[in-house]
Amino acid sequence: MTSLATPERRLVSGWKSSPHPITCYLVKGKRVTGFTNAEERVVGLSAVVPFLLEERLKERGGLYSAGANWAPYVQVDGKLVTGQNPASSGPVAKELLKLLRSV
Repeated sequence: MTSLATPERRLVSGWKSSPHPITCYLVKGKRVTGFTNAEERVVGLSAVVPFLLEERLKERGGLYSAGANWAPYVQVDGKLVTGQNPASSGPVAKELLKLLRSV
């Protein structure tokens, strides 16, 4: 069985094994996107995953936005590049290449 603890979910949730309280999150004040609550419901995971990514990004201070469900959608804020869903993989890769070429 595949773990539902994707890198995106671990990134915004913080490490539970950390002995130090997390007071600042990577996404705070950053433009971000990720799987929408509606997309989670459509695939039947909203009751299975430990938290809804859209909600957690917002709770952690992310400036969350989304495109149409299942459509490619990317947000870039400095060196942070996020994609809404699997359809966003190609556009995310293009944005990452732009960043890598700029350094």
